[in-house]
Amino acid sequence: MTRFERLLVLPLALIALMIVGVLGALALRLRPGELAAAVTAPETLFALRLSLLTSAAALAIALLLGLPAAYLMARRRFPGRALLDTLLDVPLVMPPLVAGLGLLFLFGRPMLGGPLATLGIELLFSPAGVVLALAFIATTVVLRSAAAAFRAVDPGYGAAARTLGAGAWEVFWQIDLPLAGRGIAAGAVLAWARALGEFGATLMVAGATRFHTETLPMAVFLNIATGETGVAIACALILLAVALLMLLAMRGLARRE
Repeated sequence: MTRFERLLVLPLALIALMIVGVLGALALRLRPGELAAAVTAPETLFALRLSLLTSAAALAIALLLGLPAAYLMARRRFPGRALLDTLLDVPLVMPPLVAGLGLLFLFGRPMLGGPLATLGIELLFSPAGVVLALAFIATTVVLRSAAAAFRAVDPGYGAAARTLGAGAWEVFWQIDLPLAGRGIAAGAVLAWARALGEFGATLMVAGATRFHTETLPMAVFLNIATGETGVAIACALILLAVALLMLLAMRGLARRE
């Protein structure tokens, strides 16, 4: 190791120690018996179930909307494409609280909320509002990762298939989608992880109501605010465990690629 490389060890060690310190501070805050009781508490189980259900629904919506949009952006040039491409990046840099505030106004009674209410659809301050907020955040992640995966597929395969009589639908389903599958799957895992950990937009759109719109991040917030440290730490550790599993899944997909 050169002298320059030895100088680089210090910042690397500091970063690693900080991460280990954060994880250790959470893991060692409660005794094993207290942690087991907090993990199996009704509030923790409710938050876990709601987080899994709403994030899975949001991911399904993100895939349904994001994959076709990503394919079009990756394969076609059209007027205004550069402006649209920039617009699609806005949710990635928009603060979640700002995104949630915009969704709150958009789906409020003066705008879309009124017509939806006449149809019996109430999105705000409900579990459906959680799905709405998570889907808004996750869709752009799916779109960007899927577009990159589609661009990595040689369009020559599709062109060759068309000369053999394949239509655009067959090229998409039988060639482009399978070849881009691992990249899309990695993006879906990333979007799901992003949805599971989302807090700001969910708070604005769905509120923070125990046993109603209480996802895992919301449970951490509510219980820390009221001094229930045990449940807060249990929910935080569950989020960390799920995030670790998703990270391993993404690394596995990258190795196969």
